[in-house]
Amino acid sequence: MIADRMALLDSSGIRKVFDLAASMKDPINLSIGQPDFDVPDPVKDAAIEAIRRGRNRYTVTQGIPELHQALRKWLAAEKGLDPGALLITSGVSGALMLAFLVTVNPGDEVIIPDPYFVMYKHLVNLCGGKPVFVDTYPDFAVTAERLKPHLTRKTRLILLNSPANPTGAVIPQKELARIAALARENGALLVSDEIYDLFTYGEPVRSIGALYPNTLMLGGFSKSHAMTGWRVGYAAGPKEIVQEMTKLQQFSFVCAPSFAQFAALKTFETDTRCYRDDYRRKRDTIYDGLRRAGYQVQQPGGAFYIFPKVPWGSDHEFVAEAIRHELLIIPGSVFSEKATHARISYAASDETIARGLEVLRKLIEQGPPKK
Repeated sequence: MIADRMALLDSSGIRKVFDLAASMKDPINLSIGQPDFDVPDPVKDAAIEAIRRGRNRYTVTQGIPELHQALRKWLAAEKGLDPGALLITSGVSGALMLAFLVTVNPGDEVIIPDPYFVMYKHLVNLCGGKPVFVDTYPDFAVTAERLKPHLTRKTRLILLNSPANPTGAVIPQKELARIAALARENGALLVSDEIYDLFTYGEPVRSIGALYPNTLMLGGFSKSHAMTGWRVGYAAGPKEIVQEMTKLQQFSFVCAPSFAQFAALKTFETDTRCYRDDYRRKRDTIYDGLRRAGYQVQQPGGAFYIFPKVPWGSDHEFVAEAIRHELLIIPGSVFSEKATHARISYAASDETIARGLEVLRKLIEQGPPKK
C-alpha cells in the first residue's frame, strides 16, 4: 500500500525530459539544470586523495569541522553574513527537505514567488502546509510590495530564490532590504535558496541573511564547482532551527558524503569566476537571439536559465513541437501555476545554443502545427 501523501507529489517534468533525452541520438539539449563544465581538477584531486586516505566513513552529522571553519570565513567575506549555526547537508535539496520538515506544521502557509523551483511546492505539500503563490509575472520581480498582501497570521515562512531557477531573476540589494523589513515587521522566517550565488551578472548582491537574522540561508557547491552528483550543501541560520535540522539529519541522511566534504575544502582555493563571465556572454547570445526571433522575454540577471513566453499554444503544446524538432526544453508549468512559458538552459556549448535558437526561430515562424 502507498501512503496517501505520495498523491501530493507529481513526477518531475524535468525528469521526463531527461529520460527522453537518453533515448534520442543527437538532441539539442537546452533542458539541463547543471553546469556544462566539469569539476575543477584540484577539487577532483582532493576527492581522490580523501578516498585514498580512508575518509570514506560517516562524518559527524553536522559536517566536518574544517568545512565549517572554511564556510564561516567565506560567508563573512563574500556575503557579509555571520552564519549563526551551520549544518553540512546532502545538497541544497536535502537542506530544503530538512528545513521544511522542522518548520512547517499542517495548515501553515508558505509564501512562494511564482515561478519557483519545482521542489518547493511539493515539499510544502508533503509537510501538510499550504503553498501561497505570489504572481511575479511578467517581469519576475520579487518585491516586498508583491509579497505583503499574502502574509497572514498563518504565514510560517517566506521562500526566496535569488538568482532564481527557472527565470534567472535576481533580487536587487535595495529590494532585499525592503523584504527584510517586511519579514521583521511580521516576524516571519525567511528561507533563502542561494545555490546560484556565483552566477550573477549585474551589481553584487549579498545575502538577505546579512540584513535579517531570522533567515535560514541555503547554499552549496553543485553549481559553482559543478559538483551536482557529489551532494554537498549547507544551511546557515538560527541556532534552534539548525539544531533541529541536525537532529533530523541523524535519522535520515546521516551526513553528507564524507569524501565530498573533504573535497569541498578545495573549492575555496579554486576560482571558477571565469565560468560566470562565459555564462554572461551566453546569456546575452540567447537573450538577443530570442528577442530578434520575436519572443517576449526578460533578460536574466543570474543563474543560467531564461524563461520566454511561448508564442503560441500552451507550454506543453509548444514544448512537444520543439521536441519533435529534437530540441529539449522544459514546460514552464513544471515551475509555475501558469502554462505560458518555457525554461531554457544556456549551460551548453555555443554550438548547441546556436542550433537551439535556429529551431526556436523556425517554431515561431511556422506557428502551431495544423490539426
